[in-house]
Amino acid sequence: MAADKASVARRAEHIAIIMDGNGRWATNRGWPRLVGHRKGVERVREIVRAAPDLGVTHLTLYAFSTENWKRSTEEVLGLMAIFARYIQREAAELGREGVRLRFIGDRTRLAPKLQRLMAGIEAKTAHLDRLNLTVAINYGGRDEILRAARAIATDAAEGRFNPEDLTEAAFSGRLDSFDLPDPDLVIRTSGETRTSNFLAWQAAYAEYEFTPTLWPDFTPVELGEILERFAGRDRRFGGVKK
Repeated sequence: MAADKASVARRAEHIAIIMDGNGRWATNRGWPRLVGHRKGVERVREIVRAAPDLGVTHLTLYAFSTENWKRSTEEVLGLMAIFARYIQREAAELGREGVRLRFIGDRTRLAPKLQRLMAGIEAKTAHLDRLNLTVAINYGGRDEILRAARAIATDAAEGRFNPEDLTEAAFSGRLDSFDLPDPDLVIRTSGETRTSNFLAWQAAYAEYEFTPTLWPDFTPVELGEILERFAGRDRRFGGVKK
C-alpha cells in the first residue's frame, strides 16, 4: 500500500533537488538550451505548488553552481535574466501560496540589480511559512564551507571567538543555511549520480534518490512516488535498530 501523506510528511519534511537536465531536454528537441531552462522554471512552479500538500515544509533547489560560470556567456546571461524574471513575476503568486523565498550562495558575483531583487523578495515573503523555499544561486558546498571557516578564523584572530568553542552547531550557524534544517532527502534528476558540490555539510545524513527523468519532465506525481519510497527507508543515523 502506498504511504499516506501524513506518514510522508513525518519522514521527509525538507527536500533538496538538483534540477539537472534542462539543457539536454532542449537539445534533444533541437532547441536552444535556454528554452530548456525556461521550461525548467515552469516545472519549478508546479513542484513548489505541490510540495506543501505532500507534507514538505522546506524545499531547496540548486539553480546555479559556482562551477556554472564555465558555461557560455550567452547561457550564463540568459540564466541570470531568467532568475530575475522569476523573482519579479512570482512575487505575488508566492505570497498567495504562503511561500517564503530565500537564497543561499555567494551573492557578490551577481549583478547588483539581481541582488536587489533577491533581497526584496526575501523581505516581502519573510512572514510566510506554508513552505520555506530556498534557491541556491552561485552556490557551492565547498565554497560555503570555506567562507564559514574564514569568518570563524577572522573572528578568532580578532578575539571575538574562542576556537575551543567551535562545535558542529557553531559551525552550522556560520553557513548560508544557518536557520534551515538539514535536508532529509536529496533528489537529482537527469540520470547523473553525482552530488555536484550541493549541501556538502548539510546533507551528510540525507537520503539520496537519482532519477533518469530530465528536470522539465519531473512532475509532482513522480515527487510523490519518491516520497513514498523514502517513507519506507530505515534511517538509523549510525545507530542500531532495536
